[in-house]
Amino acid sequence: MAHSVHDAPDDERNEGILIWINGELKPRAEAVVSVFDSGFVLGDGVWEGLRVIDGQPVFLDLHLDRLYEGAKAIALDIGMDRRELTRALLDTLQANDMRDDVHVRLMVTRGLKRSPYQDPRASIGPATVVMIPEYKHPRPELVERGLRLFTVHVRRGYPDVLDPKLNSHSKLNCITACIQAYTAGADEALMLDPHGFVATCNSTHFFIVRKGQVWTSSGDYCLGGITRANVLQLCRREGIPAFERNFSLTDVYGADEAFTTGTFAGVVPVREIDGRIIGDGTRGPMVERLQELYQDYARMDAAARNGMRIA
Repeated sequence: MAHSVHDAPDDERNEGILIWINGELKPRAEAVVSVFDSGFVLGDGVWEGLRVIDGQPVFLDLHLDRLYEGAKAIALDIGMDRRELTRALLDTLQANDMRDDVHVRLMVTRGLKRSPYQDPRASIGPATVVMIPEYKHPRPELVERGLRLFTVHVRRGYPDVLDPKLNSHSKLNCITACIQAYTAGADEALMLDPHGFVATCNSTHFFIVRKGQVWTSSGDYCLGGITRANVLQLCRREGIPAFERNFSLTDVYGADEAFTTGTFAGVVPVREIDGRIIGDGTRGPMVERLQELYQDYARMDAAARNGMRIA
């Protein structure tokens, strides 16, 4: 049975979590928003996913940069500054006594509407801010064995249609890509850009390894991935040749290794794409090395944040 890279084992502790909604902590069963909320009515909002290590959301500054940049792009006033949002996030983790194997979904919508139609001027209140912390960790077998991808017909579009740089609640094109992929028996979708070059996966970023070089897309048609950027930075630091460039499925099928990156699972190998076995079908040495480098880098960031004080 196919599994998304975001699929995680069930954890009974999640039944008792407290969820932060507009300044209040609510038990899971009571954590609700209005049917008039902009996020429910229209998918009008932005969000971030955060991995927690040793009680700290790692790479938080980069995630907040992206969140506030996206909110500004769609003229959404979050109503909280970065310090207030950070304090609320840490308070939520503390209230749940959460330190490790935790993933947080931070969501901001335009708030309540007086009537369910799209004009932002129909909003009648402040933004809705929600933080859902859950005990979640990627399945070890996927992290080691790898994913199967299927190239879908759904493309990543031009920025004048829906800018792929926006981490918005409006994810329907990625959802339809995901449906096509799992219907074909794969774990995730590989998506092309409007020119036919490889862009990204439906919920992660995509890399290949060819002759000791690490390639990823130009970045023109995908979200500004934080794990993606960190992996590129680690490659530069370690002297691994890494390139953001256009490449085709022919380059992919002939790759020595392939992998995806994302906040939830970090670096995950890809063993098969469109029925073609990548390399020898097992996790390769470059992917294993980058997994270790990234895990160390994330732990270092958490340790640095634990040395800081948030007033």
